[in-house]
Amino acid sequence: MSDSGDDILNATTVLLGRLLGTLDALGNIARHMHPPHLTALVETLGEQDATLTRALEGFRAIAWPNNLTGFRNQAELASSHALRACEGLRVALDTANPMLGAYRAMRHVNRALEALYPLASILPTVSQYFLEPERRNDATLLERLKQAGEDTGVMHADNDTGTRGGFSVYVPEYNDAAVPAPVIMALHGGAGHGRLFLWSWMREARTRGAILIAPTAVGDTWSLMDPEIDITNLNSILDRVGKRWALDPAHRLLTGMSDGGTFTLVSGLDEASPFTHLAPVAASFHPLLLTMTEPARIRGLPVMLTHGALDWMFPVSVGRGSARALTAAGAAVTYREIADLSHAYPRDENGAVMDWFLDG
Repeated sequence: MSDSGDDILNATTVLLGRLLGTLDALGNIARHMHPPHLTALVETLGEQDATLTRALEGFRAIAWPNNLTGFRNQAELASSHALRACEGLRVALDTANPMLGAYRAMRHVNRALEALYPLASILPTVSQYFLEPERRNDATLLERLKQAGEDTGVMHADNDTGTRGGFSVYVPEYNDAAVPAPVIMALHGGAGHGRLFLWSWMREARTRGAILIAPTAVGDTWSLMDPEIDITNLNSILDRVGKRWALDPAHRLLTGMSDGGTFTLVSGLDEASPFTHLAPVAASFHPLLLTMTEPARIRGLPVMLTHGALDWMFPVSVGRGSARALTAAGAAVTYREIADLSHAYPRDENGAVMDWFLDG
């Protein structure tokens, strides 16, 4: 390899190491975000952003050949978004509403993941990063991921972050068009967006061969007061995906966070719902809604409720009450109460949800 090639390899190795380390640190902050803990969490960044900045400067200083421009641009974009997330978190501490600023800053983490993902097809380290940790050294899986078929990967349908009502979809690279795949439909939280929430479930879908759909609410959030607005759109999206890829009719998971979790229950309990399993997180749910639910729909319906004991938006008593009410109505309820979880998305619980969904 030429000196120039050595420089490129070394700069790339350093940058990816710093970038993935920063993303892990940001992921830890996202998982444990709780108003009283925010300052201490931001302090855990330490020198991550400073070392990433230096690595990015070295990466940019390389004389890149034209055929690697696309690679360079994606790596730069991913790093820039990670740095913007760090900067936004630090700035948020000095604002009137630190949590609001922190939530906005964390949107850049998913933008960084979106920018980084195209490099998974050429860099084994990146490919492994987008797998569940315990499967990152699975040689068979890694080899299958290299054999990317047609009509696979990440795609978006009218789902730029400035639009509403569209959806993003991920189809595993090794998807067999002749074999119906399990499907996950993941609903973002209030004021969120499906294109960003897609990355909350990417590792599990990619590891386990599930087709992942992340729709965006028609309005600013899910239409809880007039559910048919978004129910109609979700069913239409599922139909569109089902016409293009084979979906397993026995494994269709509807899940969501906060308002998305609430809408998981509101829409998933509908008599005509096409979903076989419901897994809301940090959801608000009033037992009176059960009076409008057909008993045949809820009887034996697998429902996994996940709620944080520290949740400050929807107190844990709401989750406990939902579990009691759904159980009394006949649903097959699994209730997971997480002691150190606030009103935040617990990505580390996705594996348990997948075990329940696929093997239960």
